[in-house]
Amino acid sequence: MSHNGLLYIETVGCQMNVLDSELVVAALRQQGYSLTTDPKEADTVLFNTCSVREHAEEKIYSQLGRLKFARRSRPDVVIGVIGCMAQKDQDLIFRRAPHVDMIVGTGQLAEIPKLVDVARSTRKRQMALSLDRKEGSRTEVAASFESYDPLRDPEMRPTPWQAYVRIMIGCDKFCTYCVVPMTRGPEQSRLPRDILREVEALAAQGVREVTLLGQTVNSYKVTQDGRLWRMSDLIAAIHENPAIQRIKFVTNYPKDMTLDLLEAIRDLPKVSRYLHVPLQSGCDEVLKRMKRGYTTADYRDMMERINKTVPDVAVSSDFIVGFCGESDESFRKSLDAVREYRFKNSFIFKYSPRKGTKAFDLYPDDVAEDVKRRRNQELLTLQNAISEEDNAEMIGRQVEVLVEGPSKWAAKGREIDAIPGWHGGAAVGEGKAEGHSHHEEHTHAGSGSREIHHNDGFVPLSVIHSEETSKAVAAPGVSLASLAPTPATQSGALQLTGRTMCDRIVVFEGNPRLSGTLTTVAIDDCTPTTLIGRIVTREVQHGSSGLLPILM
Repeated sequence: MSHNGLLYIETVGCQMNVLDSELVVAALRQQGYSLTTDPKEADTVLFNTCSVREHAEEKIYSQLGRLKFARRSRPDVVIGVIGCMAQKDQDLIFRRAPHVDMIVGTGQLAEIPKLVDVARSTRKRQMALSLDRKEGSRTEVAASFESYDPLRDPEMRPTPWQAYVRIMIGCDKFCTYCVVPMTRGPEQSRLPRDILREVEALAAQGVREVTLLGQTVNSYKVTQDGRLWRMSDLIAAIHENPAIQRIKFVTNYPKDMTLDLLEAIRDLPKVSRYLHVPLQSGCDEVLKRMKRGYTTADYRDMMERINKTVPDVAVSSDFIVGFCGESDESFRKSLDAVREYRFKNSFIFKYSPRKGTKAFDLYPDDVAEDVKRRRNQELLTLQNAISEEDNAEMIGRQVEVLVEGPSKWAAKGREIDAIPGWHGGAAVGEGKAEGHSHHEEHTHAGSGSREIHHNDGFVPLSVIHSEETSKAVAAPGVSLASLAPTPATQSGALQLTGRTMCDRIVVFEGNPRLSGTLTTVAIDDCTPTTLIGRIVTREVQHGSSGLLPILM
């Protein structure tokens, strides 16, 4: 059915949710919908949700509450809750927000265009959910979760030259604190032929960097035409595409960090030298209660294997502070682990009990909230100090950067629609600002990005953010104003942003036409989160008139 209505979508959570929203919006745009950043003027309002922490859920309920009376003035508005909350708490959502018209789980997103039409025409509640893990066999439950990978719309991506590609769905690890195995279903790997076809189509659209997504992405394993494909085989096949300049993948599970994968990273020059491998805790007793499936000795062996095989790789981690039974001594072991491994960055979470998980049923939430906050800040401070030291070592070096486009600073108050090839999407999102990202539920230390940050770029969907809006605070001795660009020159230069092969954020001045290209940047300064540099020029002979600098 063709439409000319307005769509508002708000996305909370991980990169998988970002991709889901991109695909949902692309499907609705195919039917004629246009995006708006104002839910009050939208005909259809969708919330793509996260259940990892309670605060993420309460944010959605707060937003739904603001729409309670919207139907009085606009009775045809369709309000939908999709994603992880929908899959886990459908009855609760209808009780707390009875004005919601539609609930769609993570495995049924392809149904959304049809369900929106039905909800609008019948004014009856619509619901599409996959089976609960307890409602059938593994095979039956897996079949009810469908990987949603329709036609890609380049205007719905953060930049036209970067794209997420889902290579697997679900998770079978069943960590005691985590709801993902219930909300995303059993672990399933997509067939290589489908992934490669999608990458080829993206490359034809101008994509130069693909990020492969999975809950435990390095667990990828599937048989196609009698051949077993592992993660190493898949990235090798993608590497053969001449248009793709960078291959990244997140998030990794420590026990599945195999030697063949590390050798592929070492031997394939277009594969990013960046691995996100969550440790979660430096204490074996805590890891056992978490049911992580490895010990600190196992993690140390993995790190030694990584450093021996790919010595130039950067590793980042996740930590949960204040998990059930975490003592001061247990927490000190996490601090020791950060000192030992010197992670490029860490994503630090305060433990949030989630109904339906084993930890919720088995262990009391016995660490006081003020203790969680103190440990969160202490771990953050340590990681930021390490990140700043490591970034300072980059000063004076030259790095190759994939230019993503104008930085947030440059975008403020500046029209960028005229930049050739730059889509920019519907609106600038509410991503994390540069500097220390600090908020109540989830703290990001260092210079990487795993949650929905798009630290210095444009976010294409109506509104997109992590579990709580972050505020930037200056690093010790560093003013955020130091990152502000100088005014644009007559040549069209403005502050650009990009990332190195080790996923370090770099800001520098240059022509926006460089977006989507590989450029050499000399590093002159840094903060704990960002490298600050200038484009390297080289001189070439130009007839008899002398030497001209050429941007690299």
